[in-house]
Amino acid sequence: MDQDYPHSLLRLVFVDDGSDDGTLVLLQELAGKVDFPAKVLHTEWRGLGHARNMVIANAEGDFILWVDGDMTLQDNYVSQLVGFMEAHPEVAVAKGIQSLEPGGNFLATLEGFARAQGQFTNYRSEKARYKSMGTGGAIYRLDAVKDAGWFDERLQGYGEDQDFEIRIRNAGWLLDTVNANFCDYERHSLTWEELWRRYWVRGYYTHCFTHKNPDVIKHYRNFPPAAFVFGLIRSFRIYSLTHDKVAFFLPFQFGFKMTAWYVGYLESHADSYQPDNTFYFPKKANTGYVS
Repeated sequence: MDQDYPHSLLRLVFVDDGSDDGTLVLLQELAGKVDFPAKVLHTEWRGLGHARNMVIANAEGDFILWVDGDMTLQDNYVSQLVGFMEAHPEVAVAKGIQSLEPGGNFLATLEGFARAQGQFTNYRSEKARYKSMGTGGAIYRLDAVKDAGWFDERLQGYGEDQDFEIRIRNAGWLLDTVNANFCDYERHSLTWEELWRRYWVRGYYTHCFTHKNPDVIKHYRNFPPAAFVFGLIRSFRIYSLTHDKVAFFLPFQFGFKMTAWYVGYLESHADSYQPDNTFYFPKKANTGYVS
């Protein structure tokens, strides 16, 4: 509602995928307050791929901008991303940059810094072929989405975005970043328990993703000691941009997260079953956090 992009050209699609905490009622109330058309879609939880495909099926414009429920965007975010996409027809997906502003507490600041460093990548390069950009804050060209195929609904809890990015690159499209800022949950406080659960879930559901894309995950880079070294290297880059000494705790945070990731990944191996000869589908993780 605060965006400076012409509201006559905006459409809003909410997807509530099985919440039981009053979210659906809140969305219905908010949909009636915006000054542009809004839809509220509701479904039982069938995974992130299914929810995203519901958005695609109801999209009316040239672009889809994915905004997660915990995100805030600078007022010209939509204008900058749409302008970039119109000027670069070869790009299928573009995304802004995670803000380097301090978070709600020490750990939230660290996680914000960690997520921001992940965007210091030339996504057009071949080296970034398997580097995931993620959907939150990203704009998708609708023609490219249909060209590459929709999201794989078998990837339910994590990895559906990276899988799609791989396919869209294989279809000949490019990915890129735009100098526009967004914030997500790091603006609030964050606990070590919440961080552990978040990356445990990512590891758990990555098991299914790796059976479809076996060459993508490089375990020698993700193993906790390697993550510690990677975090140390990145800490100097973050410090040069923020002059915040908190950045030098990134190696410990990286090691902690990847330990949680591997615990979830290994537990997924134990829980998985194989309904066909192609994929392993782990059971739904016993946690309220799936993204």
